[in-house]
Amino acid sequence: MKYKSSTIRRIQSISRREIRTFSRRPLFLFCMIIAPLTCIFFFTSLMKAGLPTRLPAAVVDEDNTHITRIMLRMMDSFEDVNLTHIYRSFGDARQAMQRGEIYGFFYLPKGITKEAESSRKPRVSFYTNDAYYVPGNLLMKDMKTCSELIGLALVRANLWANGYTEHDALGIIQPIVIEAHPMKNSFLDYSVYLNNMLVPGIIILLIMLSTTYCIGMEWKNNRQKVWFWMAGESVWVALIGKLLPQTVVYSIIMIFMDVVFFRYLGYPCNCGIAMMMFISVLTVLSSQGFGVFLFGLMAGEMRLAMCICSLWGILSFSLAGFTYPVTAMNPFLRALAVWFPLRHYYLMYVDLALDGYSIRYVLDSLCWMIGFCLLPFLTTSIYHKAFLKYEYLK
Repeated sequence: MKYKSSTIRRIQSISRREIRTFSRRPLFLFCMIIAPLTCIFFFTSLMKAGLPTRLPAAVVDEDNTHITRIMLRMMDSFEDVNLTHIYRSFGDARQAMQRGEIYGFFYLPKGITKEAESSRKPRVSFYTNDAYYVPGNLLMKDMKTCSELIGLALVRANLWANGYTEHDALGIIQPIVIEAHPMKNSFLDYSVYLNNMLVPGIIILLIMLSTTYCIGMEWKNNRQKVWFWMAGESVWVALIGKLLPQTVVYSIIMIFMDVVFFRYLGYPCNCGIAMMMFISVLTVLSSQGFGVFLFGLMAGEMRLAMCICSLWGILSFSLAGFTYPVTAMNPFLRALAVWFPLRHYYLMYVDLALDGYSIRYVLDSLCWMIGFCLLPFLTTSIYHKAFLKYEYLK
């Protein structure tokens, strides 16, 4: 009991020393509090509408007949399309799209009405700027739907003219009715899709950077031996005492993020907010463990460790799987993806919060997260040697 109380006192003493360091260095305040909160409020306000609507588009109407004007009214009625310009030539529309004034345009060639009335398969074209991936794809979807509806409307008019009833005409036009039911994110809300990965990914990056930075500062200021002496020459007491204040602050930030997402904004959470809070705290611990491991692996080289943490955090956005499926990646990248904490956070979020599965379906990711927390055990001997022998290289 006396040994345990002595260990706790040492941890408390190192933690108080760390808090005093925070008070003298505004950078820690920015990385641990201001930057995460700014990200939460910035991204949630940026994507408050959920899905982009009324995207600027244009039409090149070379025919200018009552049929083409009906097409224009039909297209402008779509939620995602806002016909801001009507151009007389293809070149003018192309230049406007290159200047970024519109995201796409619908091209109606001259004579299209005459071809439609004589059933000669008129052809319409639409062009979108996929350099802007989301608006380009949304406009492509609506323009394709509009062109198909126009063709079906012309077929229906011809069938009516030949004596078909409305029921028979619709049976020929669309013999199989397709119903689309998007699962889990039924409103196709981009905020639900992106914010639940972008914000935790940025916070994970900040955790790894601040972890390696605060440890490296001891060597930079030549105070590592004092820190080690305060810990009773125990590597684990030294690391726990130093990282405990950060753990508490980042855990509070992550829990606040869960409350904002799943209570205030109403994002889907089929596993209960308490489970997501547990995953968030585990994510904080695993990110810190990964940062401690990288710093030890780099043999106390703070700058190299921070560079690798930055690279690892940035790559996690690509290899987590929420923008491009990991199963379709190169085998080497598939194997590398499991070494990113954000990847496992994403899998647990999808399976538990969105799909509502039991936790047994994410045991692999849970074990990986716990493994990240335990990675510093592999570098204990390196840290012990670093405390006694390594000097900061300027």
